[in-house]
Amino acid sequence: MSLSKPASCVVLFLLAGALAAAQEAKPKKQPDVPYVPTTTAAVEAMLKLAGVGKSDVVYDLGCGDGRIVIAAAKSLGARGVGIDINPERIKEARENAVKAGVDQQVRFEEQDLFDADIREATVVTLFLLSSVNLKLRPKLLADLKPGTRVVSNTFDMGDWKPEKEITLPGDDEDSYLSHRLFLWRIPERQAK
Repeated sequence: MSLSKPASCVVLFLLAGALAAAQEAKPKKQPDVPYVPTTTAAVEAMLKLAGVGKSDVVYDLGCGDGRIVIAAAKSLGARGVGIDINPERIKEARENAVKAGVDQQVRFEEQDLFDADIREATVVTLFLLSSVNLKLRPKLLADLKPGTRVVSNTFDMGDWKPEKEITLPGDDEDSYLSHRLFLWRIPERQAK
């Protein structure tokens, strides 16, 4: 079967559009960690561990579907910013913020977390890997104001000892896992 010239042009146009959409949906750079959503119990515990309140600006580095900053805004009245390299996750996060009615309190940026401007944060949340946390640690210490709280789900920061560490038992979402949560505060800068 052969297509008429107009029909073949339409098919080519549709294929080109599909290819362009597929290319747009892929991250510009391969993510440093796989996407694994944070459980609801872990989200709540991370925000509680950080003592998040209305005056806070919560940055979630590697935000995935946006659940941490959305919960901070919806439950605690905080503002939030989610950073993720994957455009699919950013689209999903923005849709989730609209559904939750907090799209005026949060924003999501498609960006490499190592390049993001995080200076506004009063709380930073992470669910990365220890190796990524270690690579990110100099940026956190350089960019964040003293007193800024940093909370990590599961993964530590090597020899930077946390101020507090808790273990959250597994829940219905992942009953076979427990989560270790770590809290650090950015220290005062030493005078040179």
